[in-house]
Amino acid sequence: MADVLNGRQPSTGADQSTAELVQRASEQISRLVRDEIALAKAELAEKGKHAGIGIGLFGGGGVLAMYGVGALVATLIIVFDLFLDLWLAALIVTVALFALAGVLALIGKKQVSKAVPPEPSAAIQSVKADVDEVKHAVERGRA
Repeated sequence: MADVLNGRQPSTGADQSTAELVQRASEQISRLVRDEIALAKAELAEKGKHAGIGIGLFGGGGVLAMYGVGALVATLIIVFDLFLDLWLAALIVTVALFALAGVLALIGKKQVSKAVPPEPSAAIQSVKADVDEVKHAVERGRA
């Protein structure tokens, strides 16, 4: 059986020196790592392509949803126009939309303030406690 890397007949284990064996192992590991990196690049490129298409389609759906919301607002104004003046119907819908936007903004502000500062304080405290425990264990071990 031919040596895959060097294209020559393999010598028996007794004929090869440790340096040759280490060199062959190093070459094989290097090739394996390069092949694995190439495979990972190809896989990530394929996943990136699918993600890009998905994000584009999601964005298109969002734009169409915004047009749908506009049509819904116009429909609501037309419904109110059946028993109110058109200007009053439009004013009522506009005020209601701004009120809803204000409520959503306040709720969003409250949620953002809960996220600040953006550090995992509970995890940091836990790690500090672990470090202190290890320090005390080391000190007890020395005593």
